[in-house]
Amino acid sequence: MLLEYASRQALLAPPTPPALPDFSKMWTNPAAIRFDTDTLADAQADFWKDSLTLWQRFLDPAAAPAPKPDADRRFAAPQWRDLPMFDLIRQSYQIVSDHMVRSVEAIGGLSDKQREQLRFATRSFTEAMSPANFVATNPQALEKILTTRGESLLRGMENLLADLDRGQLTHSHRDAFQLGRDIASTPGKVIHETPLYQLIQYSPTTDRVAKIPLLIFPPWINRFYILDLNPQKSFVRWAVEQGISVFMVSWKSADASIAHVMLDDYVAAQIDAIDTVRDLLGVESTHTIGYCVAGTTLAATLALLAAQGEAAKVATATFFTAQVDFAAAGDLALFIDDAQLDLAAGLAGDKGYLDGRYMAATFNLLRGKDLIWNYVVQNYLMGEEHPAFDLLHWNGDVTNLPALWHQAYLRDFYRDNLLVQPGAIAVAGTPIDLTAITTPAYVQAGREDHIAPADSVWKLTEHLSGPLRFVLAGSGHIAGVVNPPASGKYQYWTSDHPAATLADFLGQAIETKGSWWPDWRAWLAGHDAEMVAAKGARLPGKGRRKAIEDAPGRYVSQR
Repeated sequence: MLLEYASRQALLAPPTPPALPDFSKMWTNPAAIRFDTDTLADAQADFWKDSLTLWQRFLDPAAAPAPKPDADRRFAAPQWRDLPMFDLIRQSYQIVSDHMVRSVEAIGGLSDKQREQLRFATRSFTEAMSPANFVATNPQALEKILTTRGESLLRGMENLLADLDRGQLTHSHRDAFQLGRDIASTPGKVIHETPLYQLIQYSPTTDRVAKIPLLIFPPWINRFYILDLNPQKSFVRWAVEQGISVFMVSWKSADASIAHVMLDDYVAAQIDAIDTVRDLLGVESTHTIGYCVAGTTLAATLALLAAQGEAAKVATATFFTAQVDFAAAGDLALFIDDAQLDLAAGLAGDKGYLDGRYMAATFNLLRGKDLIWNYVVQNYLMGEEHPAFDLLHWNGDVTNLPALWHQAYLRDFYRDNLLVQPGAIAVAGTPIDLTAITTPAYVQAGREDHIAPADSVWKLTEHLSGPLRFVLAGSGHIAGVVNPPASGKYQYWTSDHPAATLADFLGQAIETKGSWWPDWRAWLAGHDAEMVAAKGARLPGKGRRKAIEDAPGRYVSQR
């Protein structure tokens, strides 16, 4: 297998490696870096104390203090405790890795961001070096090799080589789901198409629908069907069943034909979609939803419409885990500096777009223990079959990004935080100011969101000037959004009283069990109580916009 793989690779043209960035840019004054000797001495003393306690536990168990409960899922199997050698390996690793991470605090001369970068790098290194990640030090992998007479190792090698060919870690069975059948299956039609996006109109399931339609802008860094995973989890299907005329934008995965697009183009696309829906249904305005980065762009769109005197085109704006103020953007901001911007530009090369697998790897690295090393163990060491999990299938269904826009987004928003500075960003030649937005807004954040932290999403409330409802959902960036009422999972917090900070909000918020979707629907109804018959242009393809193809359309399947 290895020889066959090597021979296939030998026939391929060698890729041009990207130019390595100058990582010295990360350290403004390397000479200032120093160790705090007192802190380092205390850390070393603690390390030796913990090490001696560990050896005492093995040499004289009766006299040693009882070990602390271990909640680390990597070592949940009983073999890690029942077999003395592996118990020693496990505890030794945990002591060393814990003290490595703690030792970061002993380094002086670092800025706050540099210290966070070093913490992240150290934590990532210790996660990679876990004994669970290696055959020779993983008792479960060794046991399975013996019981399967080596077949598990062979299957693991097949999985590894398949992923090397694919250039991407596989999380879910590749053939388990088919677009339009198992996922993205809510009935509808593509009724409008541009080089940048397709517009899907979904078929109503109720006799009457709200007069004002709903237009959803999903992130262009992901496939839209995160909001239409399957009939049980689909926000789209649920919204349709609530009597809403739902439209969805499906962004095109970047290729050379759209390598030139920038913020202006995405804002223009959102306005074009808004106008298309308004014209099709003969209504003055639409409700809108912007998820993640599309929510960031929706804020820019609303600001431009306000500057142009056209704010009435949007009745309400809902933001799913969206950021506009990146001062507290979380771990993802650790990847944003001059050196790493250079690296991203080098990875894009002269194609004009960044391969989506690089972005997927970055997001996986934010939760490396769960999204990388867990699958290394299961797929490669244990040789297990990939699960059929729609969310993981979506997570691996990557989209390419226009390189110039990707660079501008990271530089202007994440690094320089220009979007919240009035007039610092111009769209279509018009300087924009988020504080000019008076559109009623519903802002949703995830309490455990590691991509758009709740503190960062909260800042959106500090820049909008219209009536606003903030909702904090349980769980994170995906599960906090995709949480249908029927599942009965998680909870959400709301408050009808003003709050200056997220901490103030939590201090007075009321917790409600289950999904926040019904709360959003009630809020939306407060801005649109009128109902109309679900006929004519409310049926996909029956109005002036004829059906181009069935949902989910071509763009969602293009790499």
